[in-house]
Amino acid sequence: MAIRHDIGAEAVAAKGFWAAYRWLLLRRTSQLAVLLLFLAGPLWGFWIVKGNMASSLTLEILPLTDPYILLQSLLGGVTPTDSAFIGAAIVLLFYMLVGGRVYCSWVCPVNMITDLANWLRRRLGLRTRSNLPKSSRYWMLALTLILPLVTGVIVWELVNPVSLTFRGIIFGFGLAWIVLLALFLFDLLISQDGWCGRLCPVGAFYGLLGNWSQIRVRADKREQCDDCLECFIICPEPQVIKPVLKGVEKGYGPVILANECTNCGRCIDVCAEDVFRFGNRFANYNETTKPVGQAVHAEPGRTVS
Repeated sequence: MAIRHDIGAEAVAAKGFWAAYRWLLLRRTSQLAVLLLFLAGPLWGFWIVKGNMASSLTLEILPLTDPYILLQSLLGGVTPTDSAFIGAAIVLLFYMLVGGRVYCSWVCPVNMITDLANWLRRRLGLRTRSNLPKSSRYWMLALTLILPLVTGVIVWELVNPVSLTFRGIIFGFGLAWIVLLALFLFDLLISQDGWCGRLCPVGAFYGLLGNWSQIRVRADKREQCDDCLECFIICPEPQVIKPVLKGVEKGYGPVILANECTNCGRCIDVCAEDVFRFGNRFANYNETTKPVGQAVHAEPGRTVS
């Protein structure tokens, strides 16, 4: 089966352009807005936010600390300030409520680069040559926590693409260009959704927080599914869709509870039948009816089981 290039065309025809790209456009706005908030001070002198995504102070009042970086600091023998702990608690609470991997799809600027690579791969009809196991990101996460314990240095921050991007924009890209280009080519030519979906330890860390998140994607109208497969093709974590869309006979409710889901909303956008929507994790009822539609078959190079 050929790789489809017209993903979203049916949704545009059925719902209009805005409804078919709403969540994608809002995500890009969010990612660019976060980036500009951090860059406004050093580049233009508007100090709304001081610091970076590891640790910052907003409007001289609100401390925010990346709990993943704080944990590495503690393992490396650093004693953080009280404000660092407060900032980490605020961030932890936020992502535990809205979904840990919301960071990946709504905040992280590197996501725009990997999304571009995956869009281009579909347009060119490229097949991925390698699919790393998704457990790889948890091994990466473990490694980034062991290294500070052994070396006393937050080794991850030396190669973190997000930190390199910020430093590159302010001081000149240098190494950042090489790292970002490598990630782009890796996702384009070697492994589909390879960095964000299979290797990034930040996504692994925030995914663990997503076990308790309240905001979820729901397939409340899954009986309307026409098996177009567009949600599977566009989703960076397609394995989270099949249980709620096609697992009715096994008692799966309509809410995506898997912590790998990034709440990106692309499945909502591309679905011409409006099967998906954002909602909460509650009322994840079990059904006794038979599965809707025909059996789902994966697109070449895409695993859905």
